[in-house]
Amino acid sequence: MNADFSLQRAKMVEGQLRTTDVTNVPLLDAMGDIPREAFVPGRRKSLAYIDEDLEIATATREGAARYLMEPSPFAKLVQLADVQSSDVVLDVGSGTGYSAAVLSRLASFVVALECDESLAASATETLSELGCVNVAVVGGALENGYADDAPYDVILVGGAVDSVPETLLGQLRDGGRLVAVIGEGNAASAHLYVKDDGIVSSRVAFNLAVKPLPGFQKARAFVF
Repeated sequence: MNADFSLQRAKMVEGQLRTTDVTNVPLLDAMGDIPREAFVPGRRKSLAYIDEDLEIATATREGAARYLMEPSPFAKLVQLADVQSSDVVLDVGSGTGYSAAVLSRLASFVVALECDESLAASATETLSELGCVNVAVVGGALENGYADDAPYDVILVGGAVDSVPETLLGQLRDGGRLVAVIGEGNAASAHLYVKDDGIVSSRVAFNLAVKPLPGFQKARAFVF
């Protein structure tokens, strides 16, 4: 089974990443090495390398289902963030920890923020087993970020949001970058935010459809 996963990992890199303009070599190396299946629960492990978002937590009365982002959109977001080896990164909505594991290969230190206690516990265990010593998993509301370790060189928002709150932008270091997917479904797009001399500017980078993160949805107005 391990050999099968290794082959699937290589096919993911060649067939899903390189073919969608993911060219960052350290990122390709990290995703080609980290066992994505280790971050997928139970019987879904066999689906770890499909080119779809993969459910990692079912919907409950308290919230919507959570997903492991499809490999190519995830890689494109990380590449957009231009993570450097000296960077401190905030991974917002880390889920079971796969995104934090990849980022840990690229950055100096990663703070993995997760609002779901069971997902955070799973991430902590798996990251420890894989020797990701430069990752700290923390709990809290995703939209609030994690001020204790701010400011950050990079903030990665790991799902679609209606907008990026000022709270998160305020946790960027000067010269820092934040990447997020704004909007819903096929109408969504990846945005890059950059802080320069205390002022945050943003641009649309490319269209990207990913599953939403909890806590960032605006209240819907009634239509009469």
